[in-house]
Amino acid sequence: MHLTIASTNPVKVQSAKHGFSQMFPAETVTVEGISVPSGVSDQPMTDEETLQGALNRASNARAAHPASDYWVGIEGGCEEKHGELWTFAWVVVMSSEVISKARTGAFMLPQEVATLVRSGIELGIADDQVFGRSNSKQTNGAVGLLTADLIDRQRYYEHAVVLALIPFKNVTLTWNH
Repeated sequence: MHLTIASTNPVKVQSAKHGFSQMFPAETVTVEGISVPSGVSDQPMTDEETLQGALNRASNARAAHPASDYWVGIEGGCEEKHGELWTFAWVVVMSSEVISKARTGAFMLPQEVATLVRSGIELGIADDQVFGRSNSKQTNGAVGLLTADLIDRQRYYEHAVVLALIPFKNVTLTWNH
């Protein structure tokens, strides 16, 4: 089973690999991470823009490496709700016949981070500034920083990868695509 992940970020690559390995334990999973454009803002600010970024990434990975079995796009985003800034991610998994989507849980960002993101700073950079870190988006991310690593960024994405694989695990059922 060969996956092309639309990112070279080790967190996204490993979350996809682990999610597939959990859902298909009898398969040997090989993963290749590639850098492809999302076609959306560096920091998507709506649910729709974030989903579009994940779809674009998976499609661009497929165009770049058409021989893979699956293509995975993961896009993190934010959205204003009730005067609060929330963050989440979309995962898109494509095969030659099916496109599946799933979203992580969402959580509120503290005002110190939210203010920076609202001013146009990407979430990972805002986290680094507020928490005195460097490149946290390639390690534990906002979720890890805010939960003291009870949930790190890899595990956070991994659950959504597993959810996006439901149609591939349940092939006798009918899925929209």
